[in-house]
Amino acid sequence: MIEIDGNYLEGGGQIVRTALALSTVMQKAVRITCIRKGRDKPGLKNQHLYGIAGLKELCNAQVEGNYLGSTELTYWPGQIKGGTLNLDIGTAGSISLMVQTLLLPALSVKCRLKVTGGTSGKWAMPFDYFSNVLLPHLTKYAKIDAHLLRRGYYPTGGGRVDIKISPLAEEHRSINQMEQGTLIQIKGISHASNDLQKAQVAERQAHAAKSVLGTLQCPIQIRAEYCDTLCTGSGITLWAIFSLDPDEIDFRNPILIGADALGEKEKRAESVGNEAAQRLLDEINSKAPVDRHLADSLIPFLAVYGGQIKVSEITKHTLTNIATCEQFLPNPFSVDAANRIISYVPEKPKPF
Repeated sequence: MIEIDGNYLEGGGQIVRTALALSTVMQKAVRITCIRKGRDKPGLKNQHLYGIAGLKELCNAQVEGNYLGSTELTYWPGQIKGGTLNLDIGTAGSISLMVQTLLLPALSVKCRLKVTGGTSGKWAMPFDYFSNVLLPHLTKYAKIDAHLLRRGYYPTGGGRVDIKISPLAEEHRSINQMEQGTLIQIKGISHASNDLQKAQVAERQAHAAKSVLGTLQCPIQIRAEYCDTLCTGSGITLWAIFSLDPDEIDFRNPILIGADALGEKEKRAESVGNEAAQRLLDEINSKAPVDRHLADSLIPFLAVYGGQIKVSEITKHTLTNIATCEQFLPNPFSVDAANRIISYVPEKPKPF
């Protein structure tokens, strides 16, 4: 059984998500101790518990220690079988982070994930980023249709998404993202709850972002939208589309980087738009094809499929994810900190 210290480096919930995903794919039992030990409220949160519940359905896993606040978890994976999973986090816990637990194992089977929870929140990947930046990088492995049915803001949640996954019957390719290429277009979604429509919050967020990004020589398209939600909230997600060939975009090997910002009480809509746009500018100016948050998300897929990526920044989160993956692997990752390049060559890519 693989033993993992859940308090290593960054010490967050990503250790749990990554360890359980790789345990399932590689069919290796795992015990995780000191889970989120350094946090104000240590141990497993609802989003972790429902990720575990999803895995139990997805692969008949056996689990000990899966309760709220638990700081130790033991997990024995079973055979991945797919199907339809209905999961309600019950809070504004992040749908995107919860689905990360299931996504890598789910690429090998036909399945459907119907999830209720939070779609935007602090320190969590917005669903707009998940669907428009992360998922396109995985289309070489499976057909993935992700639909946002309702937004869910903090503290009530209630957002709903529907994700359908069908594996592709072809040789799986490694992930190779080493050049940023030419900037083709910037897209985005600026969103807010219906009660903020009179104040034009979504439009103001979008306009502020466009003003910051206006010096870039490319089309900018940011959609403003309002939604019926259980509580007040707003946010904006932006993404930049690049291509190595300025005349054609390779949708099977997309170059996408993103950034986002979340609306808060007493925070002006213009500040939200400015914040997201400046973050995106910083990522663009790094000349890397993988932003700092996308790097975290791609690490487990590198562990399975191999490849190399050049990132805008090698963060503590990324190093934590690498260290977690290495517990399951025969060889370590290669991390070139000076050039911001991360690579992994598996002995044999996982044959799904």
